[in-house]
Amino acid sequence: MVIQKPQLTFSQIINMNVGFFGIQYSFGLQQTAINPLYTFLHANPEDLPLLNLAGPMTGLLIQPIIGALSDKTWHPRWGRRKPYFLIGAVFCSLCLFLFPFSRTLWMAVGLLWILDAANNTAMEPYRAFIADKLPVNQRAMGFLTQSFFTGLGITLANLSLYFFQQIIAGTTTAQDGSSGIPYWVFGSFFVGAICSISSVVWSTSTTPEIPPTDEELKALRAHPKGLMAPIQEIFSAIGAMPKTLWQLAGVYLFQWYAMFCYWQFISHSIAKSVWKTSSQMDPKLYEEAVGWTGLVNGFYNIVTFLSAFGLVWLSKKISAKYVHVVCLAFASVSLFIIPHIENKFLLFAPMIGFGVAWASMMGVPYIMVVGSIPKERYGVYMGIINMMIVVPMILQTLSFGFIFENFLGKDPLNAMTFAGSLLLIASLATTLIKVVASDDEVVAVSGGGH
Repeated sequence: MVIQKPQLTFSQIINMNVGFFGIQYSFGLQQTAINPLYTFLHANPEDLPLLNLAGPMTGLLIQPIIGALSDKTWHPRWGRRKPYFLIGAVFCSLCLFLFPFSRTLWMAVGLLWILDAANNTAMEPYRAFIADKLPVNQRAMGFLTQSFFTGLGITLANLSLYFFQQIIAGTTTAQDGSSGIPYWVFGSFFVGAICSISSVVWSTSTTPEIPPTDEELKALRAHPKGLMAPIQEIFSAIGAMPKTLWQLAGVYLFQWYAMFCYWQFISHSIAKSVWKTSSQMDPKLYEEAVGWTGLVNGFYNIVTFLSAFGLVWLSKKISAKYVHVVCLAFASVSLFIIPHIENKFLLFAPMIGFGVAWASMMGVPYIMVVGSIPKERYGVYMGIINMMIVVPMILQTLSFGFIFENFLGKDPLNAMTFAGSLLLIASLATTLIKVVASDDEVVAVSGGGH
């Protein structure tokens, strides 16, 4: 028997997703600020992929486990998913506060591991939260509202880099006595620490979770306990994984490998194409390029939150799959264009297509596959989908340094072109996905049961 969930108002959908804003503000700092911060602490460009291993590794290890645990969690006061939002947000805020105080590269790397673990703990249940709370006809709105807050959070994170750079001067001293992290970095990370915890507290306090039925509660209590239970659940879910999710894994292999290349090398690419310099040639000019990269990334995320709700309409009109096909093609063309732009103001033009694609990446694939997932396993399968994201990232961190040195001539402009080629392959692979309707959708179409 399928139970119809109550329709939520637009303001209720906004409230439940406000916490995603704080999580994505933190993610925006990771996208744009972490690699320059490593560079300020004298990391070499070819070492950046390996120094970013924390993100994909913590995602691989933590998200599916948190998903499996949250599927089997219920507390009358705290709910199912919300305890994980709160725990993750607390540790995320602490790490963001401490990050600018790094005096050595390895201190920054260690903090990134903890920060990513906290971000993954908070973010993973949010996808399942949408599937838990919303009826089928509102899921597109729910997932793409998360895209809206993704764009908004990352936009403000990126713009904060440029803003604080203009008003705060000076630099810390690294352990070896050289210049370290600019003081303007402190402002961005301190704001991120406040946003992370406050936005999640807002969502958890305004949005009640749907309690399990007596039958579901009985099944939760009967489920095996112990440290190995979530691990066993993950392997069981992978063994029974719907074909649609395997097809999505093929798309994600190329999509997320490309995105990691972009985030790691976009500041170096802009420094070379516009400022005709590198972090080694002129650290001060490179710092200017980092600030401008924050503006460019902020702009594509403005496009993301402006286009997110338009993608809701398009997904219903022409299908989520073909929306994603077109959006990935836009992103591919954008990355082909970027290395050839020498005027810093013209960099904003290709970011329009890239921003629309980012809105799609953060919401549309979940619309495509949620119908294939049994509702009692929303959490663990959302975690497994994240594994599909982080495995390509792990491959990138382990392999791209070699590719960058030996096949791309250590040229960040070639890194952008390489990433664009991978996004084009991902677009073509999306056409192969077979979207399946959920039981809720079948009931809604047939007009049946409660």
